[in-house]
Amino acid sequence: MRSDTPQILLVNPWIHDFAAYDLWAKPLGLLTLAGILRAHGFQVAASDCLDRFHPRAPRPPRPERFGCGPFHKQRLPKPAPFVDVPRRFSRYGIEPEWFREELQQTPAPDLVLVTSGMSYWYTGVQETIALIREIFPGPPVVLGGIYATLWPEHARRVSGADEVATGPGEAALLDLAARHTGYRPAARFSPEALDTYPLPALDLLRRVTCIPLLTQRGCPYACPYCASQRLEPRRLRRSPSAVVEELAHWHGRHGAIDVALYDDAFLADPEGHGLPVLEAIVRAGLPLRFHTPNALHIRGITPATAALLFKAGFQTLRLGLEAVETDQRRRIDRKVTAAEFTRAARILLKAGFRPRQLGAYLLAGLPGQETAEVLRSIDAVRSAGVTPIVATYSPIPGTALWPQAVAASRYDLAAEPLCTNNSIFPCRREPFSWEWTAALRRRL
Repeated sequence: MRSDTPQILLVNPWIHDFAAYDLWAKPLGLLTLAGILRAHGFQVAASDCLDRFHPRAPRPPRPERFGCGPFHKQRLPKPAPFVDVPRRFSRYGIEPEWFREELQQTPAPDLVLVTSGMSYWYTGVQETIALIREIFPGPPVVLGGIYATLWPEHARRVSGADEVATGPGEAALLDLAARHTGYRPAARFSPEALDTYPLPALDLLRRVTCIPLLTQRGCPYACPYCASQRLEPRRLRRSPSAVVEELAHWHGRHGAIDVALYDDAFLADPEGHGLPVLEAIVRAGLPLRFHTPNALHIRGITPATAALLFKAGFQTLRLGLEAVETDQRRRIDRKVTAAEFTRAARILLKAGFRPRQLGAYLLAGLPGQETAEVLRSIDAVRSAGVTPIVATYSPIPGTALWPQAVAASRYDLAAEPLCTNNSIFPCRREPFSWEWTAALRRRL
């Protein structure tokens, strides 16, 4: 071990998939850990395999919108389970040679932390860790993130990491770093008090195109298709003043104007959290545009919240509907009714939002779901003046729908995370067909 302060490298891996797009996708968890480590005296470096702004990346064919844009990609051979899927499979992100050169220019680390996204992207994690070991064969590699948490035993077998860490990483971070580097600073933050956290290290990104924002963690609902409570079992909140302080910092430092709200349940308790945060944002008067990729809770949409969302500068509002028909809603989601959705749509339109700013997520590809159900939901959403957005279902182990998904799938879901990929509609008995997706696209 070196005598100076330990060096820690944090890496965001490649995506291997049939399709991927940077829709406000930033490795916020990894950057949060980087901010904590740096605040405690560690030297940190980061490498983002999904960097759209790498100097050698070609210029995208069209300008980005609201900080979003296409990833660079390279075609890959399809994994064995997908040989009958008539789609192209690709590596999304920087090219391996660019990553190799970047690592060669990075100070040799004492510890490498790698995050992971969707479980069916794990082959991108494998490739990333293999290349890290090629350049840095000595330091331990620890894998965390979504795949590591949902499929820990699989990750231990196949990822190539020395250690797999599950769940939120902040509480165990300093102990983990001390165990691998021998450097143990006294904690200067409380893992259970978000206002004590240092800012995430967004400055480690080559370009800050948007501010990924969490105003709270956790979700009070246990939807049968969702892993939110497994990934973040705690319910923690930030103060409105801390939220505004962070927004002002990144806007002032990097000129960022787009904000992606990552909360899973921002409006689940409007009076206790959402409204005070919105009021503080409005008072601050920052020239920002807000987006809600993780959806807003429909019951929290009232004339008061809609007026504040409009005044605060929200541009892209997504509502968590999932389905319209009563029988289907009972099966997958009881946190809102179709009538409540229609009422929320009217309120938002009256507050000044344009129909193209409003979208409602609908789930497709659920076990036993008929195409006609999805088509009727699409029509009902459109009739309310809202854009229907079809999100295809990915089965997740440990959720209530998992046993039904396993029984309905043409794949062995329990044995292979690749087969949970929503792009192949894993819960349909028939092989992937463009005909079925074309029916949805025509209606959309």
